[in-house]
Amino acid sequence: MDSPTALALPPLQTKLLALLDEVLAHDGFGSVRVDVRLLKRGQKEVILDCGKQHRFVVDIPVLAPR
Repeated sequence: MDSPTALALPPLQTKLLALLDEVLAHDGFGSVRVDVRLLKRGQKEVILDCGKQHRFVVDIPVLAPR
């Protein structure tokens, strides 16, 4: 079974790659900014900024103890 993080990341990854493709195809200057903020309840807010802002909330994976 997939973890919640594995289910939440594909839309974020797809949007990031799509924005990068747009910037590379654009005839001129472009930029993509990624902001990550910690939220409560083991989540992170990821904001992709490329003229418009795209907001995603993803669960932080639980790391196994070493």
